[in-house]
Amino acid sequence: MKKAFTIALISVLMLSSCNSYNKLLKSTDYGYKYEAAKEYYIAGQYTRSYQLLEELIMVMKGSDRGEESLFMLGMCFYNLRDYETATMYLDRYSKTYTKGEYTELARFYSGKASYMQSPDPRLDQSPTYAALNKLQEFLEFHPYSDLREDVNDMMYDLQNRLVQKEYENVQLYYNLGTYIGNCFYGGSNYEACIITAENALRTFPYTRLREDLYMMILRSRYELAQRSVIEKSEERYLQTIDEYYGFKNEFPDSKYMKEADQIYKRCSAKVKKKEDSKELN
Repeated sequence: MKKAFTIALISVLMLSSCNSYNKLLKSTDYGYKYEAAKEYYIAGQYTRSYQLLEELIMVMKGSDRGEESLFMLGMCFYNLRDYETATMYLDRYSKTYTKGEYTELARFYSGKASYMQSPDPRLDQSPTYAALNKLQEFLEFHPYSDLREDVNDMMYDLQNRLVQKEYENVQLYYNLGTYIGNCFYGGSNYEACIITAENALRTFPYTRLREDLYMMILRSRYELAQRSVIEKSEERYLQTIDEYYGFKNEFPDSKYMKEADQIYKRCSAKVKKKEDSKELN
């Protein structure tokens, strides 16, 4: 392998002058162009390689060389970090050569290229969902692949980006608190906080933000209980206590446990006070 790489590198150096390369681009010796494109590719000169390969995928279409040229073309753009173009060519390869020599790798790097295009959690997450779909497709086509662990890691990271966006929405609702300017159809920001957090936990049950989301639910239930009318306050304090027990059971060593204990004590005192008042009456 080392010897082959050395030979290829020497060959590339022989071709490296601008004049030689320009002559190569104009050449109609497609066999020579193919070998040169491979040598450039192996040496990591991806720009020169893809300029040759773009012509060769049309000329050699349907042949073994055409198949390899299309895969290398996609990988050239991947290595140049032009992930959108890489995805286009790699998808074209896997659709054209469904049982090709590089189909598994083409699907993997297409998924990885989509993964690399996933934006910051604060931006529109359509590319993230597209990347998840591609990676899920890879697992469906290649369930026993040696690359499945890498794919699972990427999917987990993408899901956490989606949850991060939901968590930021949860925090926003909580911070809005009693502000009613955005509550056009009734309800409250604390209720919106609870619903958004619960939906995120249902959709992504194994997220690394699971503890944080549960704590936001507990805080919101307590705030909601505090601000409730008398007829609803006792029930909501009891719901908060139930939420506390669920939180403590799942996260006994939570970084939020001191705060959670305080919420529990306050809610318990409120419930006891109401029960004592009922007995006196």
